[in-house]
Amino acid sequence: MHQEKQESQDGRILLYDDYNIRVSSQPNVYGEKFVLRLLKKNSNIKNIFELGFPGNEESLKKSIQKKNSITIIAAPTGEGKTTTLYSIMDYLNSPEINITTIEDPVEIRIPGLNQIEVDAKSSFSGSLRTVLRQDPDIVLVGEIRDTETGEIAIQAGQTGHYVLSTIHTIDSIEVITRLRKMGLSDYDISSTLATAISQRLVRKLCPKCKKERKFDEEEKKIITAIGEKYNVTFDLSGTTYDAPGCKYCNNTGYYDRIGIFEVLDLTDEIKETIMSGKSSLEIRKLALQQGYQPLAIDGIRKIINGYTTLEELNKKLLIF
Repeated sequence: MHQEKQESQDGRILLYDDYNIRVSSQPNVYGEKFVLRLLKKNSNIKNIFELGFPGNEESLKKSIQKKNSITIIAAPTGEGKTTTLYSIMDYLNSPEINITTIEDPVEIRIPGLNQIEVDAKSSFSGSLRTVLRQDPDIVLVGEIRDTETGEIAIQAGQTGHYVLSTIHTIDSIEVITRLRKMGLSDYDISSTLATAISQRLVRKLCPKCKKERKFDEEEKKIITAIGEKYNVTFDLSGTTYDAPGCKYCNNTGYYDRIGIFEVLDLTDEIKETIMSGKSSLEIRKLALQQGYQPLAIDGIRKIINGYTTLEELNKKLLIF
């Protein structure tokens, strides 16, 4: 990073053995504001189900083992999209499959993958054009940021490759809206987009101090209302937990994080709805009829299973 420049910058601190630190600076009226993100070097890649991915191996294969298509993971910044992508890559990785990634930057190095880092002289779209001449089976594009990258990623999916990428949207249905706003045609989206996955990270209850109790009436009322909205029944006869805090969790009541997910697999009916230019409201209505379950449903299941609390889920999703 340049000390003499008074402008927004991105940089890295590489002094430590265990961590990379990504740095973002932004000038403001009081000087400069810095955000530092700690990334563990060479951390073990977790199994996708350890991250909290719902369902079983069969449903996972249905969502990600495809050709001639694109899978997009959607979430705001800092919600674990990259970690999920790496877990999927690790799951798909085998010697006979040619996997190439284009990232900014390469955060975790995985043996057997061809990982390309985007720098000031290159872009996602330019690197992607070159990669497609390398005969890859699977291409990971770190992020779809603009129309050009979106168009080439879609074209890659249409020409026999399986493409994985991320995008910034609030949920998996809005992936379609975002691609439309980038100028991609309804035909391209419906013919190529196979799966949209949205996620958030919630803090997990501390295993040392969490206290078991029954659901109170207010909690039952909130959870039942959400269940009725999406036609899902929850068994609230079990227990939930309070997060009192202890030395182990630095008196926060929480330790580590887990993902909550929603998965939209695009059926032929949903693709037809996109092709006919219908709004995201109509797409959502059809998806719900076909088994799509929003983030709140997976979050409540994780509360019932003792991973997190209703308060923590509400911080992320504002469900009440």
